[in-house]
Amino acid sequence: MTFERMWADLAPVGRAASGGYLRHPWTSPTAELEAWFEEAATARGLAVERDAFGNLLATTAPGPDRVLVGSHFDSVPDGGAYDGPLGVVSAFAALDVLEDRGFEPTRPIGIAAFQAEEGSRFGVACLGSRLATGSMPWESARELTGRDGVRLGDVVEGGDSDLLHGVSCFVELHVEQGRGLVDLDAPVGVASGIWPHGRWRFDFAGVADHAGATRMEDRHDPMLTYAVTALAANKQARLAGQRATFGRVEAVPNGTNAIPSHVTGWLDARAETEPALEHLVGLVSAQARERARLDGTSLTVTAESVSGSVSFDAPLAARIGRGRPVLPTQAGHDAGVLQAAGIPTAMLFVRNPTGVSHSPAEHAETADCLAGVEALADALQELA
Repeated sequence: MTFERMWADLAPVGRAASGGYLRHPWTSPTAELEAWFEEAATARGLAVERDAFGNLLATTAPGPDRVLVGSHFDSVPDGGAYDGPLGVVSAFAALDVLEDRGFEPTRPIGIAAFQAEEGSRFGVACLGSRLATGSMPWESARELTGRDGVRLGDVVEGGDSDLLHGVSCFVELHVEQGRGLVDLDAPVGVASGIWPHGRWRFDFAGVADHAGATRMEDRHDPMLTYAVTALAANKQARLAGQRATFGRVEAVPNGTNAIPSHVTGWLDARAETEPALEHLVGLVSAQARERARLDGTSLTVTAESVSGSVSFDAPLAARIGRGRPVLPTQAGHDAGVLQAAGIPTAMLFVRNPTGVSHSPAEHAETADCLAGVEALADALQELA
């Protein structure tokens, strides 16, 4: 089955009227994609296993010293088609290329589909790979609660995972989330590392009141404190050349004619170094607290998901790089979690013509996707 055919099979799954995707983990769209994964694996004679958290693994043969490739299926709300699924489909397509070449691996090859990479449902990015590596214990993860009020422990059984036992290295192919390869005029690149990044919940508390009857000077409005904080985050990130985004906000009671009693905003912050990230979040938090003092509101800041900087395995990158451009990424990936857990890891990026990601406009040209498949096949032939 060709890459194009597989891609066309997945295209309708979880697609919204906007053209974007609603592929949240442990929901029917991702279950449909997982069924497709199992069918694709079975058609190629691969053995499939699922761990206690729903992570999937298809292998060419049992045994240790396994070369692992793959990515994830889930999306952000109204996300793009390529972020995640491109790496899974390309992994199967790369196996097909190796078969066409007549290559017989001497090391087992595994294809992984990790759960909940985006953190869109339970608030922690790369949740499936964190659980599989043990970098997040199940005892704490099971209490995570989504915005729908459902606990993670009520969705999956949980426990222990040996999915990554015997894995000697991991290569993740991913659409580039930026314009680096466009500027370099290259269809495929190699990642050097991932910026440190994280998510912080800002809880602003005030006093609910009438939107018309309450004088402006008598208000204790947490929405005002939040708004000034969002502007402060933008300013501080621009001044430092880093990244800061308030992309999600919730208000209580969320009425048009009511001053809210509580506003929660989630800060996504990323920086070139861990000290720079700590400094950026500290500045934003300090300005938020000062504004809260002026508004007569209060603020609590909670770190929900923080990932340190990651440098991918340089010898591994050199082996699969083949003269391709090397560039960092500001986006988090399962590859970063596996590298941090001690598994030598590398990433291949496929050119994104606009740089747009986490959006229905996310795109990659078919020719570049096929170049990515060939690059991944070359990597597997080198490693396996």
